Amino acid sequence: MKTLLRHLSKAALITAALLTTTTASAQDKQPREGKTYVGLLATGLNHRSVGQNTLETAWSTTGSMVLGTHISEYFHVEIRAGAGTTTAEIDNELELDIEYFASWYIGGHYPITNYANAYGQFGFSHVHGIATLTSVGKAREADPDDGSPYASLANEYPDSSFGVSWLLGLDFEVINNGFIVLEGGRLFEDTETGANTFQFSTGFKYEF
Repeated sequence: MKTLLRHLSKAALITAALLTTTTASAQDKQPREGKTYVGLLATGLNHRSVGQNTLETAWSTTGSMVLGTHISEYFHVEIRAGAGTTTAEIDNELELDIEYFASWYIGGHYPITNYANAYGQFGFSHVHGIATLTSVGKAREADPDDGSPYASLANEYPDSSFGVSWLLGLDFEVINNGFIVLEGGRLFEDTETGANTFQFSTGFKYEF
């Protein structure tokens, strides 16, 4: 009985200490409302449904800067600007180069632990790029008995430069007010051709 009481007392002391630490951490946590944040992201772009009949996929990459503000404890707005770092090649016949893009988002975020937050955001993006036939694509298009299925895409890409964007993500506080970011979503859908591009990013942001 004495042993049991001793173990129960220890458990109570440990529980009290953990509760005190958790409460202190929660009290020390500064509210995010009114804070501004900046960030740098590396992004992989997954181009899907390229070509009306072929519906091919390919990857390219971009880098982007983020500037945002917490308009309340659970909501934020942000803008992004990015530029392509590598191009995507479709079926060895078409090269997609996203030259630059700019996005505006409004979103919500919610703490899931003392150091991690889940968020989702919705907005619009302006995307400018160019699609060009490769030497293989040009050779097929020049052949009167053949023709490249991507010839109609060889121009500005996407045809519709404004599109709806969305993101789902997690951020993890690794230093005071510094967060590692992991996220994914859609950058744009080209309403003219039906092609769409999804974005998958990682990077770092700092709040102040």
